[in-house]
Amino acid sequence: MIEVKNVTKSFDDKTILHDVSAKFYTGKTNLIIGQSGSGKTVLMKSIIGLVRPEQGEILYDGRNLLDMKERQVKELRKEIGMLFQGSALFDSETVLGNVMFPLMMFTGMSRAEQLDRARFCLERVNLQGAENKYPSEISGGMQKRVAIARAIALNPRYLFCDEPNSGLDPKTSILIDELLHDITHEYNITTIINTHDMNSVLGIGENIIFLNKGHREWVGDKDKIFTTANEALNEFVFATRLFQEVKDYIIEHGQKG
Repeated sequence: MIEVKNVTKSFDDKTILHDVSAKFYTGKTNLIIGQSGSGKTVLMKSIIGLVRPEQGEILYDGRNLLDMKERQVKELRKEIGMLFQGSALFDSETVLGNVMFPLMMFTGMSRAEQLDRARFCLERVNLQGAENKYPSEISGGMQKRVAIARAIALNPRYLFCDEPNSGLDPKTSILIDELLHDITHEYNITTIINTHDMNSVLGIGENIIFLNKGHREWVGDKDKIFTTANEALNEFVFATRLFQEVKDYIIEHGQKG
C-alpha cells in the first residue's frame, strides 16, 4: 500500500496540493481523477519522487519516501514500474529490445535470462508474435501493450500509469483497462492510474481519488460515484462523461466512414 499523508506542494507561491491525504491499496486499481489543473499530475509526481512536497509523508508500505537517502530512493525505484502517456518506446529498438531495456539496466541477469523474462512479459500482454517489429510498425494499442510489458519486466510492487488510454479508440482502451486490472490482481501490485477517461473510471475504478483545486474532495469506488452528493464531482462526471461519449461517437463513425 502507498499512503499519502497531509501533502502540500506549491510552485511560485501558488499552492497546487492542499494538505492532501489518500490511501492507494495493494491489489487494486487506484485512480486519480479531476479536472485539468486539479493537482492530480503533481500528486502522482510527488508520489513517484519527481517533485518534493513542502510538507507531508509519502509511505511505501510504511517507508517514507521523503526521509530516504539517495541510495534508498534508487533501491525503491527498482520496485516501481512506469507506464507513460505516450508509451515512450525507443524507436531504434525492437519490441523485444524495449522490454529488455530495464532488465539490462537494473539487473544482473544473463542475456538468456533477460530474453526469457522479456518474452514472458510479451506473452502476458499477448504480443508474443511481435518481438522483432519496431514501434513504428505496430498500432498505438500494441505500443501501449509493449509499454505495459516493459513496466512489469522487473516484477514491480508498484505500478504508475499516466493517462494510459490517451489517443486510443474506445475498444482498445477497454482492452488496456482490462489488462491493467488483470495484471494488478494477478501480481498483487499497487497500481495508481492518473486518468481523464470516465470509461476507465466506471470500468476498473476500485479506489477512486477525486481532486478539486488541489483538495481531496471524495474517495470511493465505481459503484458509488453516481450516488455522491459532492457537487464538484457530479459536475466533473457529467461533463467528462458527455465529452467522452461525443468523442467515442466521432472516433467510431469517423473510422467507419
